[in-house]
Amino acid sequence: MNLRLAVLLLALASAAGEAPGPAAPAPVARGPQAHVLTGLDVLEKSGFAQLQGKRVGLITNQTGKDLAGRTTVDALANAPGVTLAKLFSPEHGFTGMSEDHVVSSTTLLINGRPVPIISLYAGGIQGMRPKPSDLKDLDVLVFDIQDIGARFYTYLATMGMALEEAASAGVPFIVLDRPNPITGRIMEGPILEDLTLRQVTSTAYFPMPVRHGLTAGEVALLHNIEVNHPALSVVKMKGWKRSMWYDRTGLPWTPPSPNMPDLDAATLYPGVACFEASNISVGRGTPFPFRWIGAPWLKSDAMLKRLKTAKLKGISFASQAYVPSKSVFAGQRCEGVRMTITDREKLEPLKVFAHLAAAFRDLQPEFVWRWDETKRMVGTDSFKELYESSAPAKGFINLFDTGPKSFRSTRRAFLLYD
Repeated sequence: MNLRLAVLLLALASAAGEAPGPAAPAPVARGPQAHVLTGLDVLEKSGFAQLQGKRVGLITNQTGKDLAGRTTVDALANAPGVTLAKLFSPEHGFTGMSEDHVVSSTTLLINGRPVPIISLYAGGIQGMRPKPSDLKDLDVLVFDIQDIGARFYTYLATMGMALEEAASAGVPFIVLDRPNPITGRIMEGPILEDLTLRQVTSTAYFPMPVRHGLTAGEVALLHNIEVNHPALSVVKMKGWKRSMWYDRTGLPWTPPSPNMPDLDAATLYPGVACFEASNISVGRGTPFPFRWIGAPWLKSDAMLKRLKTAKLKGISFASQAYVPSKSVFAGQRCEGVRMTITDREKLEPLKVFAHLAAAFRDLQPEFVWRWDETKRMVGTDSFKELYESSAPAKGFINLFDTGPKSFRSTRRAFLLYD
């Protein structure tokens, strides 16, 4: 950028009443691009052998696509010998655009034939389960949705409940596997302790760490230890490695939900999203969801000074004000902290959360938790105990480190990839 253009952009930003945000980091070379085949791609190459002669129910949304960008719906609807009988959609609906608490069922016209779309986000935890009447005329139920690798993201809870109902109905269940976009190598955060929470919320469903490092297929195999469905199968990916970030797979990125626009948002989500159980904005309705936090009362300078002393790896912080267009503090000018990933291999989002939580407690008297929701997100009452005892961030981090240590051996039997 030449000097004259830079001065012009600065003037325009000042005229708009906002200081320019921190510059975007320069592109970083991240190694060679892979050529990963998802479970859908592998199924296609087999000629849809597992689905031949069957009436299929498909749980999917806009993320169900093959390497060429063709949707799972289109692939199954045009597969010889396969009858796509019903569609099921998760939170945010079939197109992934809804932010309503309830999503309605509807119908999709496919090749001139109406196919029902049954919402699995129809109100409350029971509204996330397919009904026996939804399954009675199906020969198989297929799941193909891109997850993002955090325990409280609801799509895999939808898969878990559908697996349970399919087992009860005697309907075979197939997972078309997809990458964990933030790698399958790293685990962070407490293991969910109170499994009675799964009776009331989809954000607390599996006994695993916040950042679990598993694919959808691996979570299904883990959950099936409880469910004991004899006809669960996973169509494995080809070419995916546990160390692989999504942008190294060669697969197109499709935002899995309205506030998950890119991989950086997904990378910080396991830590920053825990603040959705508090009274601050996590960036919904700004250009940087889950990469910015703010509130009208936030003292960003004090927060930045505290965060710099933490010397967190892989991330930088800057003061930035926004007016969120939706969600918490919609329409209000909020002082905030913008987060930029500088080295994702070194970044630990739960450590970022720990230091932010301690800073909010110590510097922002207006900050409050909704503790019932916090337990659902973080997964343990011990966080509240430490927080209220004025424990430093290191105390939170020590708590968070225990989950991966105990889970490592548990998950080993269900890993499908190196």
